[in-house]
Amino acid sequence: MQTGQATAGGQVYEAAEQNLSARRKVWGRILIVAASLGLAIMVMWQLLDSMGVIATGFPNWRPVAFAYLVWAIALGAGQVMIHGENGHRALFLLPALLFTIAMVIFPTFFGLYIAFTDWNLSSFTGQKFNGLDNVRALVADEYFWNALLNMVYYVLSVAVQYAIAFGLALLLNAEIKARKFFRVAFLLPFMLSPVAISWMIGKSLMEYRFGPLATLMRHLGWESPAFFATPWIARLSIVAMDSWVWIPFIMILLLAGLQALPKEVQEAAKVDGATPWQSFWQITFPLMLPISVTAIVLRIIFQLKLADIVINTTSGGPGGATDTVSSFIFREYRDRSNVGYGTMVAEAYLIIIIIFITLLLKVLRRWMREENDA
Repeated sequence: MQTGQATAGGQVYEAAEQNLSARRKVWGRILIVAASLGLAIMVMWQLLDSMGVIATGFPNWRPVAFAYLVWAIALGAGQVMIHGENGHRALFLLPALLFTIAMVIFPTFFGLYIAFTDWNLSSFTGQKFNGLDNVRALVADEYFWNALLNMVYYVLSVAVQYAIAFGLALLLNAEIKARKFFRVAFLLPFMLSPVAISWMIGKSLMEYRFGPLATLMRHLGWESPAFFATPWIARLSIVAMDSWVWIPFIMILLLAGLQALPKEVQEAAKVDGATPWQSFWQITFPLMLPISVTAIVLRIIFQLKLADIVINTTSGGPGGATDTVSSFIFREYRDRSNVGYGTMVAEAYLIIIIIFITLLLKVLRRWMREENDA
């Protein structure tokens, strides 16, 4: 009966679709095309005015926002006119589409426009189009390439974080005393803000003169325990604080995966005489590959946005040794008020991230396929 009702309902919708007149569909398409052209013309008109090509634009972008609302209404009405009942159902997806366009797609393209302008908030000249000047400055900027190289080190540290998190997850999955307490204790760093971590550890515990950790290092024989004075020690200190915050995130994902593994397979391997290492490497690790890949990819995405700990602890020093691209962009906006060039760096970094994550997912997918075939 349910199948019959579903089929009947589908026939009703199909019949309603066929009953729509061709003239109504044509007017629906005309409405969508006209509204889209009107919005495109408004946007291009305002862009040309902002670039100084014409001098007859609007004083602000508010008319473009109104044109976007008109286009949204016309798009919904046009869908109903063209598809009838199916168009009514498509309207439920329209708010999500409009929100994505307004909050993701438009800011991205608007940021791309700002990236090709000379816009310094401390200047009295205001915003003006400067072509490829920001691109040339980016290519020749040693500080940007240094920050990008630092990101390679920070991303590679994810492998160490994953290994530690896997060990902790195996420990917390075993039958040990006070297991629930340790699970909560290991999650505490993840509950704290990275800004708070940078102040509690970077500015307090690791402070050169009076910090408890620096005092302990002096007693152990390190005469000048300056954690942020030497480039490599400063990088390792940033990695240590960042790892302390994010290892629990990887650990909790891996622990959930370990608890979902079938116990029968592990028990059968134990009966067959497999050692703990063989059981882990040949059974547990392959079964955990999907969870592991998910945890690593998510962690890399978060790592590519690393900024707060660096900004609060070292401000990129010494000499840019701990700088990340995000902290570099932050300083371009805050310290130099260079909106145009800072946006160019952000857009270039976005493109690099998209390419890197796409290639990473492709490599991981191929590797997992080969492991499954083996």
